[in-house]
Amino acid sequence: MADINRIMNTSNTVPDAKKLSKSEGKSITVSKSVDSVMQIDESYRMDYPEMGMCILVNNKNFHPATGMAYRSGTDADAARVVDTFRILGYAVKPYNDLTCRQIIDVLQNVSRDDHSKRNSFVCVLLSHGEDGLIYGTDGPVELKILTSLFRGDRCKTLAGKPKLFFIQACRGTDLDCGIETDSSTDENTCHRIPVEADFLYAYSTAPGYYSWRNSSDGSWFIQSLCVMLKQYAKKLELMHILTRVNSKVAEFSSCSNQPDFHGKKQIPCIVSMLTKDFYFPH
Repeated sequence: MADINRIMNTSNTVPDAKKLSKSEGKSITVSKSVDSVMQIDESYRMDYPEMGMCILVNNKNFHPATGMAYRSGTDADAARVVDTFRILGYAVKPYNDLTCRQIIDVLQNVSRDDHSKRNSFVCVLLSHGEDGLIYGTDGPVELKILTSLFRGDRCKTLAGKPKLFFIQACRGTDLDCGIETDSSTDENTCHRIPVEADFLYAYSTAPGYYSWRNSSDGSWFIQSLCVMLKQYAKKLELMHILTRVNSKVAEFSSCSNQPDFHGKKQIPCIVSMLTKDFYFPH
């Protein structure tokens, strides 16, 4: 514990990189303790007049040159998303079969909107994908290009507010065979925040893996997400809800007449840069 206290109380902060010269070192500012800079509220504010916008991109038809197949079942996912997030109070705007340029344009326009009266922002992407990429109907686009539009220095009316991205797409071609287990089971007090803060990325699967979708019922992830949001939104903090989503998705197994694709599993991957607890308003 003494070592932790000594580190936390040190007067200067330096980057974890190369050794700095004396002239470079002078540009590093003195770090203050957290308590002296801001008082930390445990939960995000949810008392703005509007819950926020939910942008839904539902891609199912792809240009033949992409080599991507028709995404049967995705309309079932889209319908669940629209219903669930409207119940949660979001203004849902659905878009179907967008090219890469159109996806960027839609999100760029939203990022330029005035979100000052909104609690948060949600984006749901339903498409094919690879690790770090999501497909428009004409090819892939980097997810970072899309999410970076909402960074704190680019979308200032959402700075300090939660920005949630739910991504139903493959992230590679690895298959999870599963394994047997024996276990059961105040806004004015902070003047400067990291530009990458307050994001949450909920991916349908772990990096490198396939993401499974039923041709009629939709994807395991979106089915589970919508069920758990409806069941627990008024009861649990968001990360606790998403843990239940993980547990629900883990119950599924693929059913295929191709032996290599039969009996496979999936686990979502939650990447959080949220700085506070997220509770949906009652």
